[in-house]
Amino acid sequence: SCRPRRNMVRNPPGLLTSDCTVGTDVDVLDCSVPQYNNRLDTPLPDVPFVRNLGADQKKLKEKEKGAWTSLSKEEKLALYRLSFELTYPEMKRGSGEWKTVLGGIFFFLGFTGLLVWWQLFGDVPHTLSPEWVEQQTQRMLDMRVNPVHGFSTKWDYEKKQWK
Repeated sequence: SCRPRRNMVRNPPGLLTSDCTVGTDVDVLDCSVPQYNNRLDTPLPDVPFVRNLGADQKKLKEKEKGAWTSLSKEEKLALYRLSFELTYPEMKRGSGEWKTVLGGIFFFLGFTGLLVWWQLFGDVPHTLSPEWVEQQTQRMLDMRVNPVHGFSTKWDYEKKQWK
């Protein structure tokens, strides 16, 4: 990712915009400058992780120019952390995001299962009762629905029974 630079965006006179866009701060990424990134395929970033050194860090950097045998393990680690944010094992360590994804999948599977269970084992609509089907069939016969090739061709209207 590039280093963000803050710019103030102003609308030109005469340009009608909503109130929320007038004089707002916008982060502009300047990709023309060297940047720091934690990537396994880029072992040496263009710039160190810490760019603005404090007083203690400046003293440590001066001490670095001397013999490394005089540095303690903590000082060596502090020097490493000035140049790099993460070590390789820290970069390779997985995140716990898979747990959230798996939890979401199981939630939606469970919700879908409840909907299916409700549809399969819920109350049967009254339109599927035998009385309703019989009344609907009689109404369709009375209306002579599809008399040429369909439903009504199988009914004998004189004998009032199925052919």
